[in-house]
Amino acid sequence: MNADNRKGELADLKTQLRQLAGSRAAGVEDVKRELYKKVISYMTIGIDVSGLFSEMVMCSATSDLVLKKMCYLYVGSYAKVHPDLALLTINFLQKDCRDDDPMIRGLALRSLCSLRVKNLVEYLVGPLRTGLKDNNGYVRTVAAMGVLKLYHIAPSACTDNDFPATLKGLLIHDPDAQVVANCLSALQEIYTLEAASSEAALKERELLFGRPVIYALLNRIKEFTEWAQCLVLDVVSKYVPADPNESFDIMNVLEDRLQHANSAVVLATIKVFLQLTISMADVHQQVYERIKAPLLTLISSGSSEQSYAVLSHLHLLVMRAPMLFSSDYKHFYCRYSDPSYVKKLKIEMLTAVANESNMYEIANVDVAITREAIRAVGRIALQLYDVNAIVDRLLQFLEMEKDYVTAETLVLVKDLLRKYPQWSHDCIAVVGNVSSNTVQEPKAKSALIWMLGEYSHDMLDAPYVLEGFVEGWAEEDSAEVRLELLSAVSKLFFKRPPESQKILGAALAAGIADAHQDVHDRALFYYRLLQQGVEVAECVINPPKQAVSVFADTQSSEIKDRIFDEFNSLSVVYREPSFMFLDKEHRGAYDYSEDPAAVSLVSAPADLVLPSQSLEANDNDLLLSASEKEESRGTASNGSYVPDFLTYESSSAPRSPSPPLQVVANRNSSIGSAPVARATTAGRTSQAVSALGIDDLLGLNLTFSPGGPSLSLKLNSKPALDPATFQRKWGQLPIALTMDHSFFGQPLAALSGPQPLLRHMQENLIHCMASGGQVPQFKFFFFAQKVESPPGTGFFLVECLLNTSTASANVKIKADDTSVASKFGDIFRSALTSFSLA
Repeated sequence: MNADNRKGELADLKTQLRQLAGSRAAGVEDVKRELYKKVISYMTIGIDVSGLFSEMVMCSATSDLVLKKMCYLYVGSYAKVHPDLALLTINFLQKDCRDDDPMIRGLALRSLCSLRVKNLVEYLVGPLRTGLKDNNGYVRTVAAMGVLKLYHIAPSACTDNDFPATLKGLLIHDPDAQVVANCLSALQEIYTLEAASSEAALKERELLFGRPVIYALLNRIKEFTEWAQCLVLDVVSKYVPADPNESFDIMNVLEDRLQHANSAVVLATIKVFLQLTISMADVHQQVYERIKAPLLTLISSGSSEQSYAVLSHLHLLVMRAPMLFSSDYKHFYCRYSDPSYVKKLKIEMLTAVANESNMYEIANVDVAITREAIRAVGRIALQLYDVNAIVDRLLQFLEMEKDYVTAETLVLVKDLLRKYPQWSHDCIAVVGNVSSNTVQEPKAKSALIWMLGEYSHDMLDAPYVLEGFVEGWAEEDSAEVRLELLSAVSKLFFKRPPESQKILGAALAAGIADAHQDVHDRALFYYRLLQQGVEVAECVINPPKQAVSVFADTQSSEIKDRIFDEFNSLSVVYREPSFMFLDKEHRGAYDYSEDPAAVSLVSAPADLVLPSQSLEANDNDLLLSASEKEESRGTASNGSYVPDFLTYESSSAPRSPSPPLQVVANRNSSIGSAPVARATTAGRTSQAVSALGIDDLLGLNLTFSPGGPSLSLKLNSKPALDPATFQRKWGQLPIALTMDHSFFGQPLAALSGPQPLLRHMQENLIHCMASGGQVPQFKFFFFAQKVESPPGTGFFLVECLLNTSTASANVKIKADDTSVASKFGDIFRSALTSFSLA
């Protein structure tokens, strides 16, 4: 339907509705119903029909319940958007609140409370007070929730009219269970919100959910709906009994709730049992035995989603008391029809309950589950069970010649060697037979490289395998692998120097020229360490290691206890305490939009970024001129930070010689094929190395361009880009580069506004299009242009999310020419780095 046809049809609808208003002719109700249906259908698909508001209200004078419902739906949808029109509905809604039909009274009261227009609050109080005293349960049910809606619109109006006190009376004495449930829900939310700012409300909430109310709710537990039972059980779980006998009485009353068909009711009951017995160790263990059967029954019945939710709670219990569930491990076997996420969780359960008798009973169906099964075997070994048998099983996996099996096994073998270094001889003998060409996954490749470097003295082929990895440096996409390769080659150099000095030289040269900042920095760091002496470098890169006792990714007992306290909630499914995904400081103060238009354009004074965000980025009095900028930066263009040790070759200042390197260093020596003992090599090379230096020893011929390898890119000092073009390009271009930056050395907590960073980035020829946010999170949209680019091309667009509390930034870069995006990324990171050091 085009716009003209739509306007014409809405005009026809308005005319027909106006003609039918007040008509009592035969068949009018049926015609109204068809017109109402058409209006509601238009509203549902997003067509604005608010222009019919007056006519819809005029036609509301009817006794037809269906028409009433459609009219209330229409009014509730547009009242908040058009509060001036909402006033038109007050009269007929108040009249319907006094109708003889309780259904119409309830619907009218619900619609009246759903208007949520603050200046209409005075019209809600009377109907609400009448509704709470209505002789029909449905009307009282609606009125109870209406009090909560009133509180959200105007809290003072709700409390001043003593509506919470009225709800408390209904909570204890009302004969309708649904009214009681709604009163409980409303009071719980009202007092929770009030308690945040009032100690009196906090005490009132504690008194409200005392023994009389708890006993009254428990005695009627079977009358409530399933949803209401969960609400009541949640309140009971927070009640602290006076003595153990009271705890037993409550559990006896709730015993039959463990057999309920609804899993939510069962889990809520289990939470009550666990909380009541938390301080009684013997009884608590008996509760575990009692709740096993209901939970295991729920796993095998219902949908996969329900099974996953129940399994998540059972997993939490298993982690707290694995021995109690060790005899029930067969319940955790994977079925062919289970979805992958259920299989994964079941395998984790098998891992937790594994012991000497059931440790090999792990199911395996497809590749993803095979990977989880292998990880489970490794986790069992890390739990100090029969390590001998587990290591044998893992090594058998390496002989299966399946890429994904080999990849997962290599990662686990690495962890096993970190915890059980005494098994290195057996493991390395098998790992040495793995072909490096068959290992393609980054984590597996990193694990293999780590073992080649760590145990190179036991692996005769280690230098040649690592040499192959170094030769393929340019084809390696994973920065993780390249970082591990630098460390492994350095360790190899300390253990077998004659065979590895050229390999280390090639690796350092490739790393220093690498576009990835972390790889580039690590290579430079190792190079500088080697300049200070091999002993110094070895103490840092390859110090003596102790066996790992606990891995960093193991969840702390404190976190597990927090999750246990939030039993029967999303915390168990997410495996995180609720504050991790609810509190603003953990999930961010607000959600950022990807749309640059959602961020306010910078309207800073002329001494900052761009005057009124004009089409051209002009310099001004407070900023340096282009030539002054170039002079201030010296040879490092685009504001790049150049460490002094990169330019030492051209420095006129004398530099003290590096300490002698304790390795065999003869430029013309041949590479041997057997390991050389460190004790032998340490004492006979200092003079030769002292004369040659680390560059000659490793065959390095490093020349450093100012600012690093990628700053050959020049930026335009006056790029021309308007906001509309920026937004269009941002929507069209793909993300070319994403990076995280940490501001080491200088906390950013003192940064109270965006202006210092805007000024600094413009000094580096990177201009701001828009900025927004507040402490501790800011959002910026920057742009820059490659020099000598044709008009409208060569632009780099940047989204930068800055967090001052963590001193970190997340950066997304889009570019007209993605081939130079990484070079611009280095320039941008360098600008951020110099800002943090300023």
